[in-house]
Order: sequence, then C-alpha cells, then structure tokens
Amino acid sequence: MKPTISLPSRLSSTIAYLRDCVRIDTRSLALFRIMLGVLIIGDLLSRSRNFWFYYTDDGVVPQELAESFTPDGAFSFFYYTSDPTVIAGLFILHGLVALQLIVGYKTRFATILSFLFVISLDHHNPLVLSYADTLFRLLFFWAIFLPLGERWSIDAVHRSRSPRQGFVGLASVFALSQMVVMYTINGFNKMGSDLWQSGEAAVLVMGLDEMTFLLGDFMRNFELPLQVGGWLWFHMLLASPLLILLRGRKRLPLLVFFMGGHASFALTVRIGAFAYVALTGLLLFIPAVFYADLSNVRRWIGVAATPFNTIRSHAIAAAQAVPNLQLTHSRVQQIRTITYKSTMVVILIALGISVALLLPEASVLVESDIDEDYDPEDNIVESAVGAQIHTVAERLNIDQPPWSIFAGPGPRTTDRYYVFPAKTADGEQLDIYNDRELSFERPGQELQKQHGSYRERFYMNSIRRAGSVGEAPDHLVSHLCERAPEKYGVELTHINIYEITEQVTRDTIDDPENRSRESNLRSRHSCGDQELIHIGHPEF
Repeated sequence: MKPTISLPSRLSSTIAYLRDCVRIDTRSLALFRIMLGVLIIGDLLSRSRNFWFYYTDDGVVPQELAESFTPDGAFSFFYYTSDPTVIAGLFILHGLVALQLIVGYKTRFATILSFLFVISLDHHNPLVLSYADTLFRLLFFWAIFLPLGERWSIDAVHRSRSPRQGFVGLASVFALSQMVVMYTINGFNKMGSDLWQSGEAAVLVMGLDEMTFLLGDFMRNFELPLQVGGWLWFHMLLASPLLILLRGRKRLPLLVFFMGGHASFALTVRIGAFAYVALTGLLLFIPAVFYADLSNVRRWIGVAATPFNTIRSHAIAAAQAVPNLQLTHSRVQQIRTITYKSTMVVILIALGISVALLLPEASVLVESDIDEDYDPEDNIVESAVGAQIHTVAERLNIDQPPWSIFAGPGPRTTDRYYVFPAKTADGEQLDIYNDRELSFERPGQELQKQHGSYRERFYMNSIRRAGSVGEAPDHLVSHLCERAPEKYGVELTHINIYEITEQVTRDTIDDPENRSRESNLRSRHSCGDQELIHIGHPEF
C-alpha cells in the first residue's frame, strides 16, 4: 500500500514550497541595490545634458507647467525652488545619496531618500517620462521594504551578526510580483493582436527608424529570426508567472531568456533605460543555487580565490573605517519595526480592496461590446477607501499603469518625424526643428538621430499628444522664438508643428522611400500677436 499523506502535511509542504518561491537571496538583493544606485547616477548624467532646456524655468518646462501635469499635492523637492543653482545642487545631492545606496551605508534611509528624489525628479518634468521611469519608481518603492544592506555593504560590516542567506516576506512577494505583473498584463494586452501572436510585430518594430539604433538596422535584415524571437517573447510574457513558481535551477533557463530579451532590446531599440531597469528587476529572481554553481565553475576553470579574498579584505577594512552612527534607543527601534509592519499591512489591505472592487466587473473585460470609455480603475476611485488609496498612489507616482508597451491593441507600425515650418521677419521659410531649409522630406535615414536624446523623443510625444489645446507646445514655441535670434541669426514671426507619419509594412521595412506618408498639422503659433497662418504645403 502507498503511504498516505495527510492534508496538514500537504498544506505544510505547499506553504514551504511557496515560501521558497518568493525567497530572495541576499546576494541578489545586494546586486539589485547596487544597480539601483548606478541607474540613478546614469540617469542624472543623461538628464544633465539638457539641464537648462528641461529642468529650469528658462527652458520649455517651467515649474508651473510641470505642476499642471501632476496630481494636486504631488510631492517633489524641486517644487520648493526655481533657482537653477539650487536645482543643480539637488541633482548633486541626489547623486551623493545614490552613492550612499551603492556602498550600503544606512541603507534603508538611503533607499527612502533616493525614492523621494526619484519621484521628485519625475514630477519636476513629467513630459519626458516613459515606462522605464514608471517601472523604476515602482521597483524603488518595493525596495524600501527589502533588506538591501544585508550583504556587500558597509551596514553588513557594522553588524555583529552573520548575514541572512535569504529573505522572504510580504516585501519579497510584492517586489517579485511587480515584474511578473508587468509582463503578464503586457502579454494580455498583446493577445488582441495577430501580429504579436504570429511574431510579425517584432519584424515591423525593427522598421521604425525613429526608435531603432545600434544593431537594429542590421537585425531588420533577418526577418525569420526576428519573427521567431517576437513569437517567443509574446509567449514568455504569458508564461512569466513561472519566474516565481519555478525554484532553483529550474528557474534559471527562463530567467536567462528574459534577461537575453532585454539585452537585445538595449542593443536594437532606443526606448530609454527600460532594458536596464527591467534587468535590474530581474536580478531579484537569481536563486541561491546560481552563486553556488558560479563558485563551482570558478574552481573548475582554475581561477584562484585569492584575488577576490584580497579585494574583500580591503573592502571590509574600508567599511570598518566608516563611523557607525546609529540610534540605539529601544523606543526608536520599536517605532521603526511598527512602522514597517503597519505599512506592509496597509499595502496588503489596499491591494485586497483593489482586487475586490475589480473582480465583480472582470466579466466586462471579456464581453464583445465593451464601452470604449470603460475603465476598471473607476471602481476603485469611486469608493471612499479606494479614492484615498488612489490619491496617495498618484501623489507618490506609484500607481500601476496599463503596461501597454508596444501593445496598443496592436504594435506600432508607423514611423514618424517632425517638421517645424517657421517664417522669419524677412519672409523666408525654414524648418526650425531640423535646422534646415523648409522641407517636409525625411531629415535623414536614421530618424532617431532627429532627437538629441531619448528623452527628447518622449518630450515630442507629449507635444504631439497635446496638439493645439495644450500649454506645452506654447512653451516650446515661445522658447524657440526667443532663442532664434541668438541661435539662428533670424527673428521668427510664426511657427507650425507638423508630425509626418510613414506606414511601415513588411515590404518597406528597409525601404522608407516607398512608404505611404501622411502629414498632420498639430498646432499653429505666432511669435507675437500676429494672426495664425499655415506655413508651407507638405509635398512628398
């Protein structure tokens, strides 16, 4: 007779299995912490290239305009000053806190302060943001509740105890689930597109010159591998819950596929820091067995441990030299513990309320006659508790987006570039955006070079969406009118904003000259009180 397993034993085994699924190795937490700090510094350096243009009142997004695009009561350190010197000082302070996070000194404090700086900078200019910034904020929020300083940190050296091997708790569940939620929702969004289900979407995306760079132009010549890769990625998104449900070595192959996918994005499409942020989030999934295998491989190939031990000894000595400043009063420690636990409980209750309010309406999502104006989030906002949750989340910029990256109902199949026809006081006409004589033809084969940085592309998306009704285009045009005499040696009287779109098909992926093209007049402006006019007539 086969031995029977009691129900309590099965339940206990299931709970143990699930706990292992959401356990995060503390070495993975250390890598995650270091990468968060590195990404902050890289982002600050990137943004500093356009410091005056995007982050001061002398640029195109003054504080008043930025606040009009954020919720009432939104938090930002930058809302307390408009002095460019102080703003630059806050940039530097942000970078110093990121360095503190990297070395793991007073890690929890550094994480909280870094998170506040991250949301402050995003609120300071919401017109240049992308899904990369959204994911980064959310990962940082969950990081606050993780023991990021448990290993490879100054804090770890200052502790009298040995570091924990792993961490499991509500915080680990939320942090790991963030990546899986993003992948799963994005996968469901793409289910409505035959192009994604067949893999053809990936081929068409490689034809978008405004976004592709580095190896993108090369890879578009290999349609079959791209289509297979697109098909595989779509199914990986739907299978992403396995990142949590698989443990140990069984998780590693899927994790490698996801990391490889994001690495390929980093080398082919210019979508900001999304690939690097996603790779950072995936570090949390690296299981303990990986580090054991890595050590075995090191011994197998004959790499001595002596150099690593020497570096470790020097790092420990340097960490010991750092003052161990801390509040040791028992009352303070008690308050910290209570605050941490109560916050996690509030988050859990908030998620429970959200799910409870959405489930009764879930059937609406599968009906064929869905109201285009229907938004499931309205159910949350309309409830008293839900409204408060939603308000706090918006103010901290941590509300979950629809994760419709390249989804849409279908993938983006139109390339685009911009033309700003301008008329001078002498009656001449020119394209002020591309710094050339007026022409509506392509400003070059690689449209992504039309933008000085990837954030400029996202900024132009904001301008495009605003059209003729938003304040953002007015601020941009005012800036161009004011700078024209100094930059171009001419005085401008009128400016139009055009978006030119090209339809990308399988036949024209690498042949933009034969694409169907369409011009869209987004807005008309004058550099004074003159009557608005149309400048130029688009011809292709």
